[in-house]
Amino acid sequence: MDYKVRLEVFEGPLDLLLHLIKKNELDIFNIPIAEITADYLNYIKFFRKLNLNFAGEFLVMASTLIHIKSRTLLPSMETAEEEEPEDPRAELAARLMEYEKFKEAASILKEREVIQRDIYGRLPIVPQDEDYTIEATLFDLMDAFQKMVFRVEKEVREIIQEDIKVEDRIQEILNLLENKRFINFETIFSGQRTKRLLIVTFLALLELIRLKMVFARQARLFGDIRI
Repeated sequence: MDYKVRLEVFEGPLDLLLHLIKKNELDIFNIPIAEITADYLNYIKFFRKLNLNFAGEFLVMASTLIHIKSRTLLPSMETAEEEEPEDPRAELAARLMEYEKFKEAASILKEREVIQRDIYGRLPIVPQDEDYTIEATLFDLMDAFQKMVFRVEKEVREIIQEDIKVEDRIQEILNLLENKRFINFETIFSGQRTKRLLIVTFLALLELIRLKMVFARQARLFGDIRI
């Protein structure tokens, strides 16, 4: 497939690390570096599998994680008795904490902007079970998509050649949303039984989100996604 989506439009490497830490309920000050490095590299492989162009800083972060992992495995040099050996994860944890603070501040400013914009309008009454206000990140979408791919890999036994373009799937997704407030993430992939068709559909969805023609939202972190 020659159609590509630029990954850096959505998130950066620190976003991915924070996503993995929260998803696995890890302590940001005591990161199991071997585990987080393996998960991070798996995402890089998945990006390549989808033929996504991703920014060079993702590879820089991968190298950083591997370097930190190697430092934690090597025996520390002898130092003065009163000195504590430096934790190679400390700098990374500090960067993550600082980045998370900026991200939270940006989120608060965005919420205030929406409130100010709609302050003169009548606020809609939204049922509690439809309170999907958390914007799903790229990595939330990747997690949900990997589940779809895993299911298809288990079910499919015959290779079917399909000729379908991302542009075609974009229009089909828009058709699904016509006259509807939302559809579930899984609905977009309903009836698709080949990995190629799944990938093309996922790329189409990412492009629609990039163009702000659709939005992906959750009621809670790592919860179900609505488009």
